[in-house]
Amino acid sequence: MPASLVVEARGVSRVFPMSAGPVTALRDVTLHVAAGEYVAIAGPSGCGKSTLLHLVGCVDTPSSGSILFERRDVAALSEAARSRIRLTRIGFVFQRFFLLPMLTAAENIELPQAEAGVAPAARRARTRALLEYVELVDRADHLPSQLSGGEMQRIAIARALANNPVLLVADEPTGELDETTGEHIADLFDRVHADGTAILVVTHNPTLAIRASRRLAMKSGSLVA
Repeated sequence: MPASLVVEARGVSRVFPMSAGPVTALRDVTLHVAAGEYVAIAGPSGCGKSTLLHLVGCVDTPSSGSILFERRDVAALSEAARSRIRLTRIGFVFQRFFLLPMLTAAENIELPQAEAGVAPAARRARTRALLEYVELVDRADHLPSQLSGGEMQRIAIARALANNPVLLVADEPTGELDETTGEHIADLFDRVHADGTAILVVTHNPTLAIRASRRLAMKSGSLVA
């Protein structure tokens, strides 16, 4: 087991109560992601991949088992502490981007820094550096509606990196993109990984999954490989 674990799931299950009876989304899942590691999880829709990401990302807590983030049991933390982890230690990338439509590209990147208490001058400098990183300086003042799908995802990745997270969590990040644009996003993930950020991505896209240093498969709520 790597000594420098960022996140570790130990025998995690997640059961959702429903009117027709409980639904088990995850069954006894054990997973770890080390500092700087790139892990991809593939599997069909409805197999529990997104549920696992919500747990790893400290958005949810397990019904049984435990999630440790940087050696801390997430379920034992206050909601304020979990929120701080999500804001400053984890970056999130989603299939549908979720940029705020009334904010420009630069403002979307600056927002999580403002929420983390970064001083205005420092966050403007960081935002400029991230726009350069994703090669979209010329789109800084554009609203999301004025960007292509690939540009929106690159801005979303820049936003996810805004507070220098140790872990980037991505849920189908190429799912809304054409093949060529998806390749460009995969290249950007390679760069993020090369720069030292750990990545956990769930994807249907074999072209993206093959880039990871470790690949796993999920079926019916369980990791099978």
